[in-house]
This record gives sequence, C-alpha cells and structure tokens, in this order.
Amino acid sequence: MNAPYVDKLLTGKVKKMGRPNEEERMDRLWESGMFKNTVDAKVWLGKSGLAEDEVADTKNHGGPEKAIFSYPMNHYDDWRRELDLASIGVGAMGENLSVMNMDEKSVCIGDTYKFGDTIIQVSQPRRPCWKPARRFRIIDFALRIQNSGRTGWYFRVLQEGFVQAGMELELVERPYPNWTIAACNEVMYVKKGDVMLAEELASCEFLAENWKRTLHKRLAGRESSIEKRVYGPNKN
Repeated sequence: MNAPYVDKLLTGKVKKMGRPNEEERMDRLWESGMFKNTVDAKVWLGKSGLAEDEVADTKNHGGPEKAIFSYPMNHYDDWRRELDLASIGVGAMGENLSVMNMDEKSVCIGDTYKFGDTIIQVSQPRRPCWKPARRFRIIDFALRIQNSGRTGWYFRVLQEGFVQAGMELELVERPYPNWTIAACNEVMYVKKGDVMLAEELASCEFLAENWKRTLHKRLAGRESSIEKRVYGPNKN
C-alpha cells in the first residue's frame, strides 16, 4: 500500500451566516469555523491546532483532543454520487487535513505519526454534528455521515512544529491495531448492546476522554439522546 500523506492542509476563521428571526430554521443565524481554505505554505501546528485556524463552538470542537480533524479525500466521490451534489468536495466536512491512502479501516486509536516537524496521535473518531447539515441543507446529513462510517478522525499533537501539504504521514507506533476508527464507530453506533466491546474500548488508553465518558454512561444505563447533536437548531 502506498504511504499515507496529507494532500491538502486547510484552515479557516469563524464565519457567521444566515439571518436572525427567519421562519425557515435552515436560514437562521449561525456561526461555524468549518469553512476552510487550503494553505500551501508551512504552518505551525501547536497543541490546540493549526495557526490561523478557529472553531466557533469551543465546548464541542477544538481543544487538545481535537487539535486537527482529518478526512479522506476519496470519500467525496461517494458523497457526490450518493447526494447527487457536485459541489461537495475537499473542505466540506471542515477538515484540516485532507488525506490520501488512509481511511477509517486502516487508521487506529493511538496511531502515532511523524508529520513534518510534529508528532501526532489519533485520539477519536469524529461524531458528526448538525453543522454540515446546515451547510448543505440536508436535514439528516449528520446521521448519514455517522451511518456511512465515513466520519474521519481527530489527532492530538504530541510534538509541536511546522507542517505543510504534500508531506507523508510516517507511522511510528500502533499500540491498538484492533481498534480501527471503523471498529470504534461500530461499537458506538451499531453494536450498542455489546457490553464487552464497550468496556474494552472504554479501557483503551489513548481513546479521548469524551468517548470514554459516553461509553461509561452507556454501561451505566445513562446514555444521552443524539437528537441535539445531529439535528441541533435545524429541527423543531
């Protein structure tokens, strides 16, 4: 298999869209940092993310466990076909790294990569929210992303430094080869009744704490509804 690499590097500022008090919810005022632009020059990657990159909802996005969001470029071929939407392409999910030669079936929790001057580590799959749905005016888009398994994943930054598009991602450690991003998504969304799998995943040392909390709540019978996350203010 060809070595994985970052084809595009993307950053963006928080952007406000829509108008207050609109009757149609999709047209109401909202803000997001998911509108990214490609960057060709070297960029500083720190513990909280790329320089010049912003997030709007700091409670649910960003931070050390979600420093950079990675999404496979080839997934957009499937989205264009399934949604009959020619305009969807690189950057549409709000990714910072548009990657090639890697996907949810080949990337594992705890995978540690050398990327330019930095060392980055896979922390969690992305749990899609309502904002891509608002952007593309597809009310159930978060559920479609979730159910497709084409979620992408986040990295934490272990060593800061400069990075640039076109650089390879050199795998230096794989402590949990069984816990691919795809396997994590299966536990979270498909095999929800499998207690042993939930316990095993929750005990994974390098899994992000918010995923561990969600799994522990499930095991305690206190799992929250996904309505707020997937529909948010897009739905009554």
